[in-house]
Amino acid sequence: MSNIREVARLAGVSVATVSRTLKSPERVLPNTRDKVNAAVEKAGYRPNLMAVQFRSRRTGNLVILVPAIANVFFARVISGAQQAAQAAGYRLLLCDTQGREEVEREFAELVYAHQADGVIQLRAYDPFAAPFPTAELPPIVNACEVIQGGRHPTISLDNRAAAKAMTEHLIELGHRRIGLIKGPKSSPLTRDRVAGYQDALQQAAITCDPALICHGDFTLQAGLDGAAAMLNLPDSPTALFCENDEMAIGALKQIKSQGLRVPEDVSLVGFDDIPFAAYCDPPLTTIAQPAEAFGRKAVEMLIALIEKQPLAQRHVVLPFELALRSSTAAPADR
Repeated sequence: MSNIREVARLAGVSVATVSRTLKSPERVLPNTRDKVNAAVEKAGYRPNLMAVQFRSRRTGNLVILVPAIANVFFARVISGAQQAAQAAGYRLLLCDTQGREEVEREFAELVYAHQADGVIQLRAYDPFAAPFPTAELPPIVNACEVIQGGRHPTISLDNRAAAKAMTEHLIELGHRRIGLIKGPKSSPLTRDRVAGYQDALQQAAITCDPALICHGDFTLQAGLDGAAAMLNLPDSPTALFCENDEMAIGALKQIKSQGLRVPEDVSLVGFDDIPFAAYCDPPLTTIAQPAEAFGRKAVEMLIALIEKQPLAQRHVVLPFELALRSSTAAPADR
C-alpha cells in the first residue's frame, strides 16, 4: 500500500509539501500542486481524511444557507460559491432553508458538532443568535440579504442606490406614474429598494402615490398578479418597476395578455439581470448585480475567517450597473 513518502518521492518534493498540498492546496504553487496531485494519482494514495481532520481540527466543509434554491439569482450565487470552494480545496454543503429559522439553526449546529468549518448565510437572519454560545463566534459570512448592524462580515449591494438609479432612468424618459411591485415585507432588500424608488421620486418633485406600490414576493406569480392590479387602476402607470426579474417576467406576461405592448404602452424594468432577462420579448431593462461574485467573495472571506487570516474589509459592497435594453421608452402620451 502506498504512503505519503512514496508520493513525495514521485513528486520530487518533501513529505511536508505533500501534506500541505493535501490540506491547504491554495497555499501551494500551482506547478507544485499539479506534481503532487499527479503523484497521488500514480501511487494510488488515499489519505486518511479522519486523521487529517483530527490534526487540523477542520472538516473541509462549508455550509451555505439558501432561502430559495429555485430562485435563479441564488442559483448563480451558489455557482460562484461552489467554484471558489472547490478551487480552495473545500466542499460546499447546500441547505435550501425556505427561510425557516429552525432549519437554519439545525444546519448551523454542524459547526459546533465539528462537521463543518463555517457558514455562509444568504438571508438576514443570524443562525448563531441565542441560544447558541456567543463567547467564541463560529466563522460565518452574511451575503446578499444582510443583517443591518450585524456582527458578521457582510457582502451586499447598495440596493437603495440601485433602485434610485433605475427610477431616475424612467423619470428621465418622461414617466411620472411609475408602479412598483416590491418584494416580501420582511426583506431588507424590499425596504432599501422601496426607499431608493421614493428617493428618486422626491428628488424629481413627484408625489409618491401609495396606490402605485404593490406587495409581492419575488415570484413569477407575484409579478403577474401585481401587474394586473396596477393595470386595473383608474389612472394606471406608464411604467412598472419590479424588484426582481422573475416578477418582471410575470408582469410582462400579464401586460401582453391584456393586449398591451412593452414598451409602447407600458415600460417595464426589473432587478438582478438573471440570464432570462436578455431573452425576453422585448429584452428586459434591469439592474445587473454580480451574483457569482457574491458567492465567490463569501467563500473567500469565510475561508480567511476559518484560517484566522485578517480581512481586508469586513463589509464589502459590490457594484451594480443599469442594463438598458428595449423594454423601456418614453410614455406614449409625452
